Amino acid sequence: MREYSALSDAQIRSGVLSEKTPAILRGLVRDWRAVREFLDSPVSLVRYLKSLDSGAVVDALMTAPEADGQIAYNAAMDGFNFHRNRLPLSEIAAQVLRYAQFPRPPAVAAQSALIRDCLPGFGEENSLPLFDAAILPRIWLGNRITTPTHVDEWNNVACAVAGRRRFTLFPPEQIANLYIGPLDFAPTGAAMSMVNLRDPDLVRYPRFREALAAAHVAELGPGDALFIPPLWWHHVESLEPFNVLVNYWWHDPHGASAEADSAFDALLHGILSIRGLPPETRRAWSAFFEQYVFGEAGQTTQHIPAQRHGILGELSQEQLRALRAHLAKKLTR
Repeated sequence: MREYSALSDAQIRSGVLSEKTPAILRGLVRDWRAVREFLDSPVSLVRYLKSLDSGAVVDALMTAPEADGQIAYNAAMDGFNFHRNRLPLSEIAAQVLRYAQFPRPPAVAAQSALIRDCLPGFGEENSLPLFDAAILPRIWLGNRITTPTHVDEWNNVACAVAGRRRFTLFPPEQIANLYIGPLDFAPTGAAMSMVNLRDPDLVRYPRFREALAAAHVAELGPGDALFIPPLWWHHVESLEPFNVLVNYWWHDPHGASAEADSAFDALLHGILSIRGLPPETRRAWSAFFEQYVFGEAGQTTQHIPAQRHGILGELSQEQLRALRAHLAKKLTR
């Protein structure tokens, strides 16, 4: 995996984020006060977080000790192996500190909590000028817990504040070798691999060997960060009794639609409207998608006068509204 340190924001934007391959950014947030508090002690960091806590409750989960910190389906696959709760973030942090004294504690985690809501003053001493203020940071806090291999459709910069985290990343094209579970029923909310990375059953999941051969591994310590491009599958292990991570998600600019529509919604629409067609018709539609969605835009319009590019050209706000209205009408019939 690419690894950098001491880059300027401009160098990160142009030389790291634009290339859409994973990269470690060593020491990116080492000057954050939260990192310094943790390096003093976990108790100092918890005290600091409590001083900022708004009292807003955040989503949290807990697994039993026998789950060994792994988030997963239950044995019957009709539910999950954890319980959900909602508590202020500083209460969860204090709970994690207490569990650090246990030889075999439950795994506890607050996941994807908007810092704006739960720690409203955090950004004043822990800012990342690399990003526009509209990109809102989220906090992840817990003890030793493992989030299984899953996928997000956004760009992601994940910043380690406390503890160590190991990320195992798989390129998007490894999807067929990861044995992905249901798209509409997953412990993390995002589609996840059915393979236990710690102890993979290669008899049941033989193609996973190919995924492992293509894997990228990064271990982050306090102050380090990792860039995860869109649709790269990632398995995340929190390795210490107390771990905190802050991440930033964002969509790439999308012409007139800077706040891009979800491409996952397009996938669901394809399942609805194309998957059930005969094989020959599906192959025909594949050619259409290659031409109008995945091909180079200029090649599809170079023979058409510019004033007649229509929806094949750069979409205006008016065209975007019209397209959304058209699709909404179709889907509500």
